[in-house]
Amino acid sequence: MRAKLFRFDCSSQSPEWKERGVGDVKFMEHKSKDRSVRLVMRRDKTHKICANHFITPDMKLTPSSGSDRAWVWTVQADFADEEAKVEQLAIRFKNRENALQFKEQFERCQERAVNSETDDLTSDLKTLNLEEEEEEEKGEETPTPAQTEEEKTGTTTSEDPVPQ
Repeated sequence: MRAKLFRFDCSSQSPEWKERGVGDVKFMEHKSKDRSVRLVMRRDKTHKICANHFITPDMKLTPSSGSDRAWVWTVQADFADEEAKVEQLAIRFKNRENALQFKEQFERCQERAVNSETDDLTSDLKTLNLEEEEEEEKGEETPTPAQTEEEKTGTTTSEDPVPQ
C-alpha cells in the first residue's frame, strides 16, 4: 500500500510533523516460532528504510485529527535510522479505503502479537511444570542459591547462632 510517512519532531523550537518518506508500507511476518510482525516502509526512489518496527499490543492507532485517511501511533523502538528510538509516527493514504485497510491489518498484527505472547507464556509455564514434576518424581528438591554457594565453597551459612 502506498502512503506518506511522517514523524513528529519535538526537538525544534516549534514542534512539527516532518515528512519521512513516500513509498509502500508492508507488514512483514517473521518465520520463526514467535511469528512477530514488523512494519517496514522504504522510500520510493532511494529505497532507504523510513519505518522499521515491531507491531506490539500496547500500540494505540488513533485517527489523525482533521483527516479520515491518516493514522497516528507511537513506537517504542523504531530502527529506521539503525538505532532504536521512540518515535511518534503518522501515515497518510491517498483515500479512505486504503487507510481503513491499513487499520484492519495493523489491528490483526496486534492480535497476532497478543496471541504469540500468550502462547509463549503458556509454553514456558508448561515447561516449568514438567521440570517440577520430574524433580518431584526423582524426590529431589531444587537447591537454593545459598545451598549452591555452600557446595562450591565448602562453607555453611547458617542462620542459627554459633554456640560458644
